[in-house]
Amino acid sequence: MPNTKSAERRMRSTARRRLHNKAIKSHLHSLERKYITLISAGKKADAATALKEVISAFDKAAKTGIVHKATADRKKSRLTTRLNKVP
Repeated sequence: MPNTKSAERRMRSTARRRLHNKAIKSHLHSLERKYITLISAGKKADAATALKEVISAFDKAAKTGIVHKATADRKKSRLTTRLNKVP
């Protein structure tokens, strides 16, 4: 338990931030799964639009510090490579 008022405030704000970050990460994973499903089904046109959504979401998450920039770049690169391999 926190010993000071500022520690109590920090604990509350950390809990709020953790829930917010968790929701955004969950959304990222959902978008990624949706994209991979489209890729495996062979729907290249739909996957291309889904890729734009995924890239935008990763950029926003990296900008706010929820995901590290290098992680976002790596994932975007790998997802793009998967799209380019689809015939």
